Amino acid sequence: MIKLTGFNEGRGLWEKLDQITARLAKCDPTIWGEKAAKEAAKRLNWIDLPEKSRELLPQLDALSAWSREFGHNDFILCGMGGSSLAPEVIAQVYRRRLTVLDSTDPAHVRQVFGQDLAESCIIIASKSGSTIETASQMASANEQLIKQGLDPKNHFVVITDPFSPLDLQSRQSNLRVVNADPNVGGRFSALSAFGLAPAALIGIDVSVLLDDAYEASLSFTNAGSAVTQVAAALSDSSFSVTGFLDRSSDVTGLSEWIEQLIAESTGKDGKGVLPITLSSKSSMSYPVISFDGSGANSVEASLGEHFIFWQWVTALLGYLLEVDPFNQPNVAEAKDNASALLERWNQEKPIISPVLESGEIAIYSSFVAKTVEDYLCRAISNSKGYLALMAYLHRGVDDQIRDLAPLLESKSKIPTTFGWGPRFLHSTGQFHKGGPRIGSFIQITAESGINWPIAGRGFGFETLIMAQVLGDMVALESRGLSVIRFHLRNRTQGIKELLQAANRL
Repeated sequence: MIKLTGFNEGRGLWEKLDQITARLAKCDPTIWGEKAAKEAAKRLNWIDLPEKSRELLPQLDALSAWSREFGHNDFILCGMGGSSLAPEVIAQVYRRRLTVLDSTDPAHVRQVFGQDLAESCIIIASKSGSTIETASQMASANEQLIKQGLDPKNHFVVITDPFSPLDLQSRQSNLRVVNADPNVGGRFSALSAFGLAPAALIGIDVSVLLDDAYEASLSFTNAGSAVTQVAAALSDSSFSVTGFLDRSSDVTGLSEWIEQLIAESTGKDGKGVLPITLSSKSSMSYPVISFDGSGANSVEASLGEHFIFWQWVTALLGYLLEVDPFNQPNVAEAKDNASALLERWNQEKPIISPVLESGEIAIYSSFVAKTVEDYLCRAISNSKGYLALMAYLHRGVDDQIRDLAPLLESKSKIPTTFGWGPRFLHSTGQFHKGGPRIGSFIQITAESGINWPIAGRGFGFETLIMAQVLGDMVALESRGLSVIRFHLRNRTQGIKELLQAANRL
C-alpha cells in the first residue's frame, strides 16, 4: 500500500486531475492535446503492463533455465536510459549482482569486457539497437567473446522491439531474444521485458513486482488518489526543482530512475520539473521527497508500486504542465552532433588548446581567467537557476567526483545536479536543452590512458566519448548556455584539485 506524507501544494488541482485519471486508465491518447495524440497513441501500453507482462513469465522462466544450463554467474547489462536504470534499481533493491555498462568511457568498457567472460551473460537492451553506445558495447563484447574462444550465442541475451534492426540481426545470429512491447517508451518500460528479463536472469521473482504494481494501480482512479496528490504538488512552482533522497530507504537507487523519468518527460517547451538525486539532505530550501517516511514529503511503497506510481504521476504532471510526456525532441540533437564530429574526424581531428592549464587540470572555455576557482565562480555566476555537473568519467571508480555537486551547491546556494556522461544524455540531457534555459553547465572529462577499439568502426571508445562531450557542448552553446570543460590529465589528482578549488570558494 502506498503511503504519502505531505504534498499539500496543488490541492486546488485535485478535482481537475480526478477527471483525467479514468481517461488515463483507458489509455486515452488525447489527454495531452491534439498535437501529442499521435505519439501518445503509440506509447500508452505501459498502463496495462502489470497485467500484460504476465504473458512473459513462461518465456522468462525458460530464459533463466537456459542461463543456469550455461553456468552464468556474472550478468552484464548494456543499455542506456530507461533500458538500464530500472534493472539497476531492481538489482540494488534485491541485492543481486548486476553490472550495468551505460558508459563509453574506455576504462569502464575495458573493466567490464577485459575479464574472463566464460561465465558471463551479456544482456543487450535497446528498442532499436541503433543507440550508438549500446551498439558499440555489443560489438566490443562480441569481439571479446570470440577472442576468448567463446560462442556468442551462449552468452548474449537481446531485449529489443519486434522486427527492429537489432531483433532481425540477433535472430539471424541465433542469439536469445526477448521482444518488448513496441508501444511502451523506454523510460516507461520498467515493468516490460526491459526491466523484467534482466531481473529474472539474476534470480528475482518478477511476479511480485507485477502483483504489487497491479494492486496499487487499482486505486489510482479514486478521487484524490495518491497519484493525483503528488502530480498536483509537483506542478506547483515551489516544486520546479525537487530533490529525491532514497538513502536509508528500502528502495536504494530509485531516485536516479525517477530523475530520468521526470526530467526527460517534462523538460521541453521551456517547461519542466528539474529532479535532483541527492546522496544526503540538501542545504537548499527546495522540496525533497524521501521514501522512508522522513521529511516533509515522502512516498512509502514497494518497488513494484513505485514503478507504476511514478509513471502515472509523470503522465499526469505532463498534462498539468501542458507538455507531451512521451516525446524527447532534443535527445537526438547531441547524438547527431557527435556523429557529425566523428565523420569529420575521419578526415582530420582538430587540435583544441586549453585556455588554462593548472596542475592536473586543463580548462576549455570561451573566456580567459587565472585560476580553477575563477572558472568555477564564472560557472556559478552564469547560472540563472541551476548548475549541472556532467562527468564523463568511470562510474564506480571515479566516484569521488560526486562530492563536487553538494559542495558547489553549498557554496553557491544554487541547485546543483550531477550526471554521469554519456548516460545523462538520455535523461536530464533532454531537460538541459528543452527545459527552461536557466542552467550553467560544467563538463568534466579525463585522459583515458588506454585505447579500446570498437569492432567495425574506424575509431575507439576514447574517440566516441569525446565526440559525445563536444556534441553536447555544441547543442548547449547553440542555445546561448554557458559550458565550461575541466579536463583531468590525472583522474585521481585532478578530482582532488577540483574539490580543493571548490572548497576555497
